[in-house]
Amino acid sequence: MTEPRRSDPCVMVIFGATGDLTKRKLFPALYYLARDGYLPDNFAVLGVSRGEMSSEQYAARMADEIRTFVGDAVDGDLVDWFRKRIYYTGGDFNADKQLFDDIKILLERISSDHAIPSNYFFYLAVPPSLFADVTTKICRHGLAEETDGDWRRVIYEKPFGRDLASAKELNSHVLKILKEDQIYRIDHYLGKETVQNILVFRFGNSIFEPIWNRNFVDHVQITVSENLGVEDRAGYYDRAGALRDMVPNHIFQLITLTAMEPPVSFKADAVRDEQAKILQAMQEYSPEDVLHKTVRGQYAAGSIDGKDAPAYRDEEDVPAASETETYAAMKLAIDNWRWAGVPFYVRTGKRLERKHTTIVIQFKRAPFVLFRNTPVEKLTTNRIVLHIQPDEGITLHFGAKIPGPVVNMGDVDMEFDYADHFGETVSTGYERLLYDCMIGDATLFQRADMVEESWRVVSPVLDVWDALPARDFPNYPAGSWGPSEADDLLEKDGRSWKNDIE
Repeated sequence: MTEPRRSDPCVMVIFGATGDLTKRKLFPALYYLARDGYLPDNFAVLGVSRGEMSSEQYAARMADEIRTFVGDAVDGDLVDWFRKRIYYTGGDFNADKQLFDDIKILLERISSDHAIPSNYFFYLAVPPSLFADVTTKICRHGLAEETDGDWRRVIYEKPFGRDLASAKELNSHVLKILKEDQIYRIDHYLGKETVQNILVFRFGNSIFEPIWNRNFVDHVQITVSENLGVEDRAGYYDRAGALRDMVPNHIFQLITLTAMEPPVSFKADAVRDEQAKILQAMQEYSPEDVLHKTVRGQYAAGSIDGKDAPAYRDEEDVPAASETETYAAMKLAIDNWRWAGVPFYVRTGKRLERKHTTIVIQFKRAPFVLFRNTPVEKLTTNRIVLHIQPDEGITLHFGAKIPGPVVNMGDVDMEFDYADHFGETVSTGYERLLYDCMIGDATLFQRADMVEESWRVVSPVLDVWDALPARDFPNYPAGSWGPSEADDLLEKDGRSWKNDIE
């Protein structure tokens, strides 16, 4: 087995260093990278946030968070290794003119103390409204200038814009002061093993790709369901809603990887060129389409796993008459040769029956002619299910003869589970993405044109929903699979959602 390639020596600068994302995801991800040999010894982290504290206080705090979120198997020596490489400076991103000068001085000191070249990447774990301003100040203070072979990169959390107009404006702003190869628009779903395995599964196995098209596929379903409510994100979520929060990023990324043509290589732009073509081929909604091909919902009180769950409007910090959707379903069409006539049904929601993310490739039914004079009443329709979370794996569903003297058919599942086959690997989903940024591989990050094409498809839906507020909210109980209108969306096409997939 080859040794892991260590990332370039570098300093990671986290804006929003005291937030939930930093302690729950970013530092545990860095811990796992170091544990598995992907971080160099010449590495450090600089946290930047509004609160005032010393570097020693922040390092101790993050060491405790690593112990908390990594759990019992934490390596004390490795935590101490991190603690010596964690720094902090505080101030107001908007008003404190001295803050970015302090960052520059501190980065020079960190680079000197740990023998790190001036390779810096900035992680903007801040509200999207601050992206443009923080980026401008990074550049204005010379922190994005690449000299003497050193690199500077900026990672942006999703969402990148609120609609097509704001996404174009933000892209235009950052591309005036940064190069595209310095910009990393992150989607943590692409860090999940099964998402990355889609390309290997499709293009590395000759038995699947020949049937991955309109001649054999009846339809595709993508489900991203959560059984949790808004938790402590109500301030953000009530302004965003389910559609903005999940569809133009997570779900469209899953669609592009599922539907794209084979790239000429695994180089970043070769893969992203093919993804962009799928987004460009997605049919835009007319106002009439929005009424008939999309569904929105908001959860009422209900029960999940035997526990009472409050209505969305009763959640903390949610307005009592909120019109924000917590559920969205859509019927999409990809207007190209491979997928013409094959509908892509997608849905996402909160407080649904259970948490899972799946991609279902539903194949067409085989001709019944051979079985006409047998006890077989109907043929099993084949499907491939890609399980993204919580249990990553792949299921192939097919029919087999039931033992006995007559021909009868039963349903069979052939399953591959990552944990069973390769062993349990604890991760956050951010490891691969942070590592790729450190080595300069942008394959799993969105490009400017991809972001804008995604919003092109979604914005007409947002426009109609904003113009015609929902009058039936709340319209599904917590613990269900969403509003009945979402079932109707498929039933009128003679299809149904696959809710029974474990």
